[in-house]
Amino acid sequence: MPTARVIPGSTSSPVILHVPHASRHIPAAVRRTILLTDPDLATELDRMTDTATDLLAEQAAHHAATRPWIVQNTVSRLVVDPERFPDEREEMRKVGMGAVYTRTSHGTPLRHPDPATEQALLNDYFHPYADTVSRVVTDRLAATGTAVLLDVHSYPRLPLPYELHPSGTRPAICLGTDPAHTPPHLLAAAQAALAPCGDLSLNTPFAGCYVPLHHYNTNPDVTALMIEIRRDIYLTEPAGPPTPALNDVVAALTRLINEAPARPEPNPARPATAERHGWWSPHPRCTRPDHRDRS
Repeated sequence: MPTARVIPGSTSSPVILHVPHASRHIPAAVRRTILLTDPDLATELDRMTDTATDLLAEQAAHHAATRPWIVQNTVSRLVVDPERFPDEREEMRKVGMGAVYTRTSHGTPLRHPDPATEQALLNDYFHPYADTVSRVVTDRLAATGTAVLLDVHSYPRLPLPYELHPSGTRPAICLGTDPAHTPPHLLAAAQAALAPCGDLSLNTPFAGCYVPLHHYNTNPDVTALMIEIRRDIYLTEPAGPPTPALNDVVAALTRLINEAPARPEPNPARPATAERHGWWSPHPRCTRPDHRDRS
């Protein structure tokens, strides 16, 4: 089973909906390394899965004027979390939640720390997944000249114990940005499209957005934005069925897909290179600039 499911969109679309945390699937061999009982594992999956974000992405793609591409993680983030650094750069390692989790959202043991197991999981799941996302981004660049990566997440109304910054406001929509890859026109499009969902905040309670390491800080034609949707606005928490309000979120995400490819006209008074690189600023981080405690 591939670690990433790619749902093709229009050949003319630069938009990629990235859905990394919607799956609950844990392969049998990986399940044997997890210490939780089946009921406790089900509870942890309820807490940590971005339930129905795959449904949100697929429905929005279906309604979009030009169908975007979708990349979905086919395994649970309890197998590997593709949005974490796979090494000591990852700040979430301090709570046992690096790329390979050793602790649950409540700090109890999830699996025994073991470098060999961690490396095997990175080789089997993390790196193939990252390669797939990078390939899709590269393909969109080749086909359209740009790639717009919309990182689709959800998060609970109340903070979980693992969160490093639990005191931040928890709006209906949190938009995560990167100083090098989130241009003003993309942020403005998201704010306008998603405003009907409720209050919006930037980089709180979570910050940053996913950009494949191969493209990070090297190509301004790869733009990105994280969309964190508070779960209670579209489903019954923690992982219950979607509510009718899911349709409103789908409509808002569809509007963003339609507007995201638009780029401002170059200012004739400024050199083209200055316009193109106006939002470009170096940053020491790679995949997510803040590498925040993920939802």
